[in-house]
Amino acid sequence: MEYDQLKLSNQVCFPIYAASRLITREYQPLLEKLGITYPQYLVLMVLWETDNVTVNEITKKLILNTNTVTPLLKRMEVLGLISRTRSENDERKVMVKLTEKGKELRMQAAEIPAQLVKKLDADKIDLNELIDLREKLNRLIDSMVSKE
Repeated sequence: MEYDQLKLSNQVCFPIYAASRLITREYQPLLEKLGITYPQYLVLMVLWETDNVTVNEITKKLILNTNTVTPLLKRMEVLGLISRTRSENDERKVMVKLTEKGKELRMQAAEIPAQLVKKLDADKIDLNELIDLREKLNRLIDSMVSKE
């Protein structure tokens, strides 16, 4: 028996995993200039889109567990990027809001996506292919999240 189904080259998961790691590596020097990590950048993007949301809303958007997000938020609060408070309507919920420092980072971070696209080899993949790939990955994610 050949076990072709176990060959790395036949897997969908590996190229997604490898691409994710390589993309995150490209983000690293750009985010270091802002003094943040990639997971912190993701949280900030959620808050730049909609400020003053619950921890649960952040975990849902990022498809992460609360026990992963809570320590991340604590570090971001220490950095002065966010504030966390109990909801006035339901004290079981923790609200997360950008500070002025967190809001100011948005302007500095605005150039990061364009800087990453510039690093790509346009002969191998262009912007339209990336957009198409993003849409396909979002459909994959949606189909997997809906099964939870």
